[in-house]
Amino acid sequence: MSLGPRLELRQGQGLVITPQLQQAIKLLQLSNLELEAFVEAELERNPLLQRDAEPETEQDAPRVDRAETASDEMPDAAATADMDGGHEDVSPGERDSGEGGEAADGGGAIDWSRAGKGGSFESEDDFEGRLSREKTLGEHLHDQLAVAGLSEAERGVAAVLIDAVDEGGYLRADLEEIGERLGCGQPFVEGVLAVLHGFEPTGVMARDVRECLSLQLREKDRLDPAMDALLANLDLLARRDMAALKKVCGVDDEDLRDMIGELKALTPRPGAAFGGEPAHAVSPDVYVREGPGGLWHVELNTDTLPRVLVDQRYHARVSGGARTEQDKAFLSDCMASASWLVRSLDQRARTILKVASEIVRQQDGFLAYGVQHLRPLNLKTVADAIGMHESTVSRVTSNKYIATPRGLFELKFFFTASIANSSGGEAHSAESVRHRIRQLIETERTETEVHSDDTIVDILKEAGVDIARRTVAKYREAMRIPSSVERRRALRAAV
Repeated sequence: MSLGPRLELRQGQGLVITPQLQQAIKLLQLSNLELEAFVEAELERNPLLQRDAEPETEQDAPRVDRAETASDEMPDAAATADMDGGHEDVSPGERDSGEGGEAADGGGAIDWSRAGKGGSFESEDDFEGRLSREKTLGEHLHDQLAVAGLSEAERGVAAVLIDAVDEGGYLRADLEEIGERLGCGQPFVEGVLAVLHGFEPTGVMARDVRECLSLQLREKDRLDPAMDALLANLDLLARRDMAALKKVCGVDDEDLRDMIGELKALTPRPGAAFGGEPAHAVSPDVYVREGPGGLWHVELNTDTLPRVLVDQRYHARVSGGARTEQDKAFLSDCMASASWLVRSLDQRARTILKVASEIVRQQDGFLAYGVQHLRPLNLKTVADAIGMHESTVSRVTSNKYIATPRGLFELKFFFTASIANSSGGEAHSAESVRHRIRQLIETERTETEVHSDDTIVDILKEAGVDIARRTVAKYREAMRIPSSVERRRALRAAV
């Protein structure tokens, strides 16, 4: 065999993840808020993308709108799906027939209706919002610092300490580290902190719960040795070990009850009364409603779906004026990116609806009868049923919420592990077993009715649930339910 250079042609297969495919995968796992921010950034970057602000009608909602493109036409997202056992009836949405970009006909006309307020002045809405906004804890503390009469160095240290306070009013900083960083030493920082402990609300700037309660009791002149001993043994109080508390504090039953009553009247989170960052309400991505005949009607929430389209008319206008290769390449990239984004949004909506419809079909017992009828379910079961990969189902169910007649749930809530049936029947879901454990404990009214973990295991096995004691203990601790010993102490103390 001779050796020498030669040309060979080989054929092979390989998987290449293109930037467009990476974008489509990324869009699947974004929440509705993250998706809105992503689309806003694309609208600013791509001049060929336009937001469709047309009002929805009953015929075209909910769906992801897009303009017609020259190639690779895709059907719009199906809006609803009726679930009846193993059947799925999805009605296709209507396709947009008109061209987008009517606003571009005006030759770039500017809407001056929102002008009139200079950039250096507050708008009326901003001004009213600033007046109606609650003062935060940090602002309240800084206001007191301004009139505290401290020196310049002390005010500097105090400002650093105030900035390290969390929303509950606790100081989350290391005094030694602050002293080294500011070059003043830990004793100086502790002296400033002692002054800040006198600020309102009482108990603020404490480093732990014990110090917070001590500050409040000291203001009421109730921090005697017995109360100080009680604060030093809050773990015994949490376990309701009254016998040990009486021994440590040196008091009788009546005095101990009075001391505990005083603690209950205090505020363990002094900063909770002040305004903080506003909590954003969760918007569901999918709605489930009960229809006639016991069918479950599944539909997308159009408020969370960005409505964008490709401005074909504007593209035709500017492409005619492109002279250089650089301009043509830029327009070509913008057109390809805009078309792919519209198709990706459409694909995302259809995938979410498909996965949610299968989850509803699998968990119709939960929707009809409650959590005790929640079935074991995993990603593979849903993926096999709808012909997708498990990773795709995992991305779709991340940070997505579904509104049902029984409340708002994350899609991942419906995926639970299975627990074998002791009689060999259908397995039980872990969530339904946790619900049964909670119900058993909630029925306890006296000390004699308290169920130990072993007793709960026996009761569940009689009901057909094959579960180990350590699993019961794990579920109980996950639900933050005390042990049977602590529950007996709590019932004894209540009596």
